[in-house]
Amino acid sequence: MLAVTIASIPSPPFSAIGPLTIYGLCIALGVVAAVWIANKRWVDRGGHEDDISTIALWAVPAGVVGARLYHIITDFQRFEGESITAFFNIRAGGLGIPGGMFAGVLVGLWVARRRGINIGDVLDATVPGLPLAQAIGRWGNWFNQELYGRPTNLPWGLEIDADHRGAIPEEFRDVEQFPTFHPTFLYESLWNFALAAALIWIDRRGWLSRGRLIAGYLLGYGAGRLWIEAVRIDPANDIAGLRVNIWMSLALLVGGVAIIAWPGERSAGLGKDR
Repeated sequence: MLAVTIASIPSPPFSAIGPLTIYGLCIALGVVAAVWIANKRWVDRGGHEDDISTIALWAVPAGVVGARLYHIITDFQRFEGESITAFFNIRAGGLGIPGGMFAGVLVGLWVARRRGINIGDVLDATVPGLPLAQAIGRWGNWFNQELYGRPTNLPWGLEIDADHRGAIPEEFRDVEQFPTFHPTFLYESLWNFALAAALIWIDRRGWLSRGRLIAGYLLGYGAGRLWIEAVRIDPANDIAGLRVNIWMSLALLVGGVAIIAWPGERSAGLGKDR
């Protein structure tokens, strides 16, 4: 590969502002945005304005725990020889989005059920906020200079400092030979922004019956993560020769299809279960 680029995206020279990591800030901003849009959509549908904040109070911490556990389980070799405190150190990254979404949604639905809220209604209101949160949170990876893809000389290639190349195959660590890489953080962020907008549009068009907007999210995110994962070169565990997250993406696609194909219609309306 020729080390010639027409243009490129520089990586930030810092990843923290004092004790505050940009990674953590991006995740926090993503959560705030997701809660805001979910609350607005819920209130517009006639829901109580306290419902979403109560759900978020439980779902967000559960999501963080689930995201960390997913990372530990799928990248367990990174913790070999480390003390147990390494499991809790998320300042430098290490949150698996699939685990976070699964745990957060599961706990959120449990809280909604306890409050007597219809599960389908609250899912339809909150689902577009999921890819929105992911889209914002991914920018934290840019500041950490992590999770980039294969070398490229495209105009939007991402510059990676030499001291941030230790986690990729050795043949790609030479800065002169490989100056830029695919900015997979940007690909996934743009994809998820578009997915959030598409879910809102699909919901307004009424293309999916009550409670099944989550299928659109599973299909959209699964498809996006599938091709983005194939571009990445950071080390990852694999099953039958495929990265774990590729299998996860395929599972999301199957789940989305299954939800759409599930027989039966949900009744119209919003609010308490009937």
